[in-house]
Amino acid sequence: MTPCPQCLLVHQCVCPQVPQLSSALQLSLLMHDNEAQRDTNTGRWLNAALPDCHSFSWSRVEPNAALNERIADPDYYSLLVYPGEQSLNLDDALEQARVLGCQPHFILLDGTWQEAKKMERKSPWLEDLPRVTLSPQQLSRYRLRRNQSDGHLCTLEVGCELLRAIGEAHNAEQLDAFFAEFMAIFQADKSGHRWQRP
Repeated sequence: MTPCPQCLLVHQCVCPQVPQLSSALQLSLLMHDNEAQRDTNTGRWLNAALPDCHSFSWSRVEPNAALNERIADPDYYSLLVYPGEQSLNLDDALEQARVLGCQPHFILLDGTWQEAKKMERKSPWLEDLPRVTLSPQQLSRYRLRRNQSDGHLCTLEVGCELLRAIGEAHNAEQLDAFFAEFMAIFQADKSGHRWQRP
């Protein structure tokens, strides 16, 4: 059987189940080149669900021109979602955007945690961006990859945290419900069968 070209699943395509959300969230995914080929990638679902989520390919050789154009937009207050000593908490970042009269624009490094660290280190063009760190109230439920570090959310879970922070809890709930179903379907697919709803 041929896998779906979008979700990469064989026995049960999940693409029609992705919620189509009306959202103000401005989101950019800077994607490691390995990530686009992984069926475990969850950033694709943010792209499919959110009207203003865009993916950009990362290169260690040169900055992504299209993403830089978005960062340079004076209507945006661009923030790299990445932990560090100088990182703002999410509430402070949103308040700073409000004071500046700008729309917050969040940039996520889409890859494994090891790849994200490399991307951050080898992207000097991101150095001047303010950083924001999340303080999630719950542990990650993502179980599709080995060697995941405790406390690290997957890309879709970060998107849900950002939706809640900007007052879109209902959108976060819809996306979270899809995520739970996707993981169940994914695991059934890898076992060679369709998922049966309980």
